[in-house]
Amino acid sequence: MSHDEQKPGSADVRRPTLAEVAARAGVGRGTVSRVINGSPNVSDHSRAAVERAIAELGYVPNLAARSLVTRRTDSVALVVPDAETRLFSEPYFSGIIRSASAELADAGMQLLLVLVRDDEEYTRLASYLSARRVDGVLMVAVHCDDTLPDLLDELAVPTVLAGRRSHRETLGHVRADNSSGARIAIRHLLDRGCRTIATITGPLGMDVARARLDGYCDALESSGVAVDEALIAQGDFTEEGGRAAMRELLQRRPELDAVFAASDVTASGAVLELRASGRRVPHDVAVIGFDDSIVARHIDPPLTSVRQPIEEMGRTMASLLLDEIAHRGKGRREVVLPTQLVVRESA
Repeated sequence: MSHDEQKPGSADVRRPTLAEVAARAGVGRGTVSRVINGSPNVSDHSRAAVERAIAELGYVPNLAARSLVTRRTDSVALVVPDAETRLFSEPYFSGIIRSASAELADAGMQLLLVLVRDDEEYTRLASYLSARRVDGVLMVAVHCDDTLPDLLDELAVPTVLAGRRSHRETLGHVRADNSSGARIAIRHLLDRGCRTIATITGPLGMDVARARLDGYCDALESSGVAVDEALIAQGDFTEEGGRAAMRELLQRRPELDAVFAASDVTASGAVLELRASGRRVPHDVAVIGFDDSIVARHIDPPLTSVRQPIEEMGRTMASLLLDEIAHRGKGRREVVLPTQLVVRESA
């Protein structure tokens, strides 16, 4: 092989330059730069000439250099401040990631998934975000004591949360109507004739878990049924947590006739524990979950569950973030999406 011959993949083919695009289009380099960066201060004639030259030459903009000018990276971080075991075991996360990613891709944005599992990773992420490596941040599984949203607010990084830390949340966020969803679940159980209704909560350091517990209590009280603390067990949105909480409830109140679990994954653990204790679902104990995920459809018996529109939540989060990136803080909004009960065989 001669030195002039090039082996495929052995070296980079020379890329056309911005100056060559300008020469081909018959305009200045500044005009080419303005077209690439989407500036409106270019005539239609010049814009068409530049776009034609780019297509003919196969020019690809230097994104690193472009970002220095526009301060845009065309990327968004989706931060999960939780263990990766939950990320891969809960359908909720995959639904949010899939729908948010699709919405961002349609806008030409790249989604970066970031797990924050300990203080070291938190510190590293804070440094990364402080350096403006992304245009915005989506956060899921937020806890009431999370400080990362406050840091992002101080840095003026556009941020949208899935859920909120409390009712005083100042950042833009999207959530399901969790308390209403819990109320309709409990009313359904009461209408079935259940009277000793237990609940397995999520982590009560999360607004989503507190809201579902509040809905449970509100529905009982409004129906004249006293809330019994012995019928409330705390879970962690996992199957094992559901099994442990169910064992605890059966020890306290073995006569219970219904369980409302704060997630489908938790409900699946409760069903397994009920079966192990000799209880039949729903003949002895009715069970309702929350999410209406694939878990609800494939458990035996199929699970009655409160549907939250997870795909719509992900799309809405991404849409709000794109608005905030475009308007730098002026697009912050709170969006609450409705829930509904999907009745199957478990209750």
